[in-house]
Amino acid sequence: MDPVPWRQAWQSALYAAGLGFYVARGGPSAHFTTATHGVTGAVLAQALLDLWHRERGVTPPALVVDVGAGRGELATHLADVVDPVTAVLAVDVVARPDGLDPRVDWLESPGGAGLPSGLVGLSHALVIGHEWLDVVPCVVAEVDESGRLREVLVDPASGGEQLGDGLPAADLAWVGEHWPAAAPGDRVEVGRARDGAWADLVARVESGLLVAVDYGHVREARPPRGTLTAYRSGTQTEPVPDGSCDITAHVAMDSLDADLVTTQRELLRSLGVRGATPDHALAIRDPMAYLRALERSAAEAELIRPGGFGDFWWALKRVGAPDIP
Repeated sequence: MDPVPWRQAWQSALYAAGLGFYVARGGPSAHFTTATHGVTGAVLAQALLDLWHRERGVTPPALVVDVGAGRGELATHLADVVDPVTAVLAVDVVARPDGLDPRVDWLESPGGAGLPSGLVGLSHALVIGHEWLDVVPCVVAEVDESGRLREVLVDPASGGEQLGDGLPAADLAWVGEHWPAAAPGDRVEVGRARDGAWADLVARVESGLLVAVDYGHVREARPPRGTLTAYRSGTQTEPVPDGSCDITAHVAMDSLDADLVTTQRELLRSLGVRGATPDHALAIRDPMAYLRALERSAAEAELIRPGGFGDFWWALKRVGAPDIP
């Protein structure tokens, strides 16, 4: 099979009908646990709602949207914590999953950077992209021996790579502004596709708050060899774009159009997520309540743990004036 640009092979490997990892292999929850599952997902949902109230005031959102919703795990947790007047909508590349909580509406997406045509005119909305942008395929490039940045091509069947042509002017401009690379062997995941996907989502919101949550990096700490990798059955593996594994790359978070970019640890701690052990007196007074509090504190600690979920980055975009300054 002839090699093709990584972005093309990546798109097919994740989203092609009948082949793509997210379409044909059971979705993320069949292969690994994310922060949206279980008790950590419940804590995360509450933190997102608390963030809304901090940023927008006491009025609840009219709509909460989870883009890249997997099989609706976070959306279900959000339905548990939002006001009854708030609609909850999950968006992902598959049809509505069997058994999804009836409080959650579903909208099928094209996958990758594509968004459904019906996702427009979002007003007073909290819009979340949790681990969405890292699976928006992007151009992968490498500096050759002469110092020229060239697109990386890949054999979809084997994962073998070779260098192709130089980058077009728009990609070179993005690299020059956001991720300069000069030494032979340096690699760049050109974030223009992610920036465009995020900008498209922002443009669909008339008023509200958008939150992107992802593994990422900022300019002062770009990884010189890039971050392109893959996961299969919960284990990190070599990225082979044949549909058998999840292929991902960290996001250049500071290239997004955002009002605030910070780590999950910093953001959640500012919302009161501490992971503190509950008062032992509660264990005597109400043992079951103590166990529930202990479970929640463990989930909080996991969400802010360095080297784990705490290393996620959050990008916030405010659209329109809040109801209460």
